[in-house]
Amino acid sequence: MPALTIDFFHDVVCCWCFNISSRMHVLAERFDLDIRHRTFVLQADRDEMASRWGSPAKARETILGHWTVCRQASDQPERIDIDAMRAARFDYPHGMTAALGCKAAERIGGQAAHWAMFDRLQEAHLSQARDVASTTVVLEAARDLGFEAGPFAEIFDDPATALAVDADRQLARRLQVRSIPALVVRETGTRLVNGPVEDLAAQLRAARRLVA
Repeated sequence: MPALTIDFFHDVVCCWCFNISSRMHVLAERFDLDIRHRTFVLQADRDEMASRWGSPAKARETILGHWTVCRQASDQPERIDIDAMRAARFDYPHGMTAALGCKAAERIGGQAAHWAMFDRLQEAHLSQARDVASTTVVLEAARDLGFEAGPFAEIFDDPATALAVDADRQLARRLQVRSIPALVVRETGTRLVNGPVEDLAAQLRAARRLVA
């Protein structure tokens, strides 16, 4: 059967992206998938957080409401610690710093490294209630994954890494991706409907038949 290329748009701070990432790991083992990870930053800094949510307290309250629904739909609900994030002493984080970390990992180690960094930062965010808008947290995640500290920090700070994040945003606009998680089958231009593993598997089988 033919291989499929999937553009996977996500943000580290998106709880629904956690659900889909774990399912795509399962499906990548069952199908011949070339998964291309695309950053999609929902809010890029504190000002955008304030503009979107009104206040840090309102942001936390609303987003953790989303976490509650997401946890109920998750295959791994025990990894989503709502109480810990509610008690965290920092404002709910924006996604830009983590996106730069993912792109830096990708520039060093390709798509597999991007995915590993994405998953590690989501663990820090969702399971450990750490501030993934902090450069320190991102650099510690890189260290945990075995990246050399100096070279990683240099690429993290390189303007080309920010340009790579922007290039993903431009691709999202061309593909009319306006919300995440989004899974776009490049060969057909179709978008997978997010759902349980078997629902996604059925859609992948249908996509493969179209390009056979």
